[in-house]
Amino acid sequence: MQLPISTERLVVRDWTTEDGDVQAALDLYGRPEVTEWLTPVTSHVADLAAMRAVVHSWTESQPNLLPPTGRFAMQRREDSQVVGGLVLRMLPPYDHDLELTWQLRPAEWGHGYATEAAIALLHWAFTFDIDEIFALARPDNTRAIATARRIGMEWVGETAKYYDTTLQVHRVRQSDLPDAPGLEAPED
Repeated sequence: MQLPISTERLVVRDWTTEDGDVQAALDLYGRPEVTEWLTPVTSHVADLAAMRAVVHSWTESQPNLLPPTGRFAMQRREDSQVVGGLVLRMLPPYDHDLELTWQLRPAEWGHGYATEAAIALLHWAFTFDIDEIFALARPDNTRAIATARRIGMEWVGETAKYYDTTLQVHRVRQSDLPDAPGLEAPED
């Protein structure tokens, strides 16, 4: 399985520097109600020029990252609208454990997009030599915690060793993953 990954309703793909992706990224990462939950704590992106620079850095670094790490756009199939983003990255101290994060535009909350896209991305990630993937959430981030559970993640404790913030830690192994209905292999 390779990127892009298609599910019943979504496509998980790399970000591009095209105007539509930059604007979609700003609509997501320019919102304090989204960025307040990011770890490490991240300020919202202030304007289109700043977002263009951020997306450019993502697209420039993506080819140099070891799969399955990277930043990915979550695009709705029916209208090609980018509704969110996913990240697979190394957790501090950046030598072993992978973290999955997901972000959605507030207008898209509650539709199951994060769960659907995350399960598909995890199925792809586990085609690499990986034993487990983690998700971190602030204890009061009930949406993220509920999504982690729907993805098949189990709560393994609470820690302050990442990002100097007390966080709930959830873990998933390949055998814990739910099926990914509608998951389609990409066309060559």
